[in-house]
Amino acid sequence: MTEPICSSGSEERGRALPTSGAAEPALVESSSTLGHRAQAEFAEGFQLLDPVDVPLVAVMGSARTKVGTKEYQRGVEVGAALVAQRFGVMTGGGGGAMAAANEGAHKAGGVSVGLNIKLPFEQRPNRWHRIARLFRYFFVRKVMFVKYSCAFVVLPGGFGSLDELFEMLVLIQTRKVPGRPVVLVGTEFWGGLITWIKETLLAEGMISEEDLDLFHVVDTAEQVAALMPKHAVS
Repeated sequence: MTEPICSSGSEERGRALPTSGAAEPALVESSSTLGHRAQAEFAEGFQLLDPVDVPLVAVMGSARTKVGTKEYQRGVEVGAALVAQRFGVMTGGGGGAMAAANEGAHKAGGVSVGLNIKLPFEQRPNRWHRIARLFRYFFVRKVMFVKYSCAFVVLPGGFGSLDELFEMLVLIQTRKVPGRPVVLVGTEFWGGLITWIKETLLAEGMISEEDLDLFHVVDTAEQVAALMPKHAVS
């Protein structure tokens, strides 16, 4: 296997990872192995999701959201509200906020999709999805979220949720994908980020005024449902 020139060595990599599971870095494979595995994952993802015959909403959020909290309950309500509007729900398939949205969709009798990923910690499949796939590569999984979603909902989350949020915003901003609703749920949780976007990014000229229209911030499942694309439920 050829190591990337910026590799810091296996010992250093090992110390940087949590001790709850063994690391299996995906992008230090040989170019040939990476290419073949990624190609296979793309094909399997397309085969899984092409037959889904309802519009899907991608719902992102933290795996660390606790069952029984108001944030978890709000995720359940979001999943149910989307199904009531004849959407299916597609999540990262793990616990926390992802499980909440899948649970809401499943209990409401709707399509519930979980695109899980192999990680050394946190990411265990939840029991609320009936269409599921385990991915090795984040970038392949993100293509599935983008390609097969007609809207993007982000519950409170951490680095992973922020990664998915900002990639979607960039793709819409640069017209690499058709525009779609991007909805952040939780004005209190997201308030600091929104303030920073306005007072730093906008003020410094790093984004344009119209870029603020790329997303919405709401508090309730009903508000989420009201922002969904009308053509998808006609």
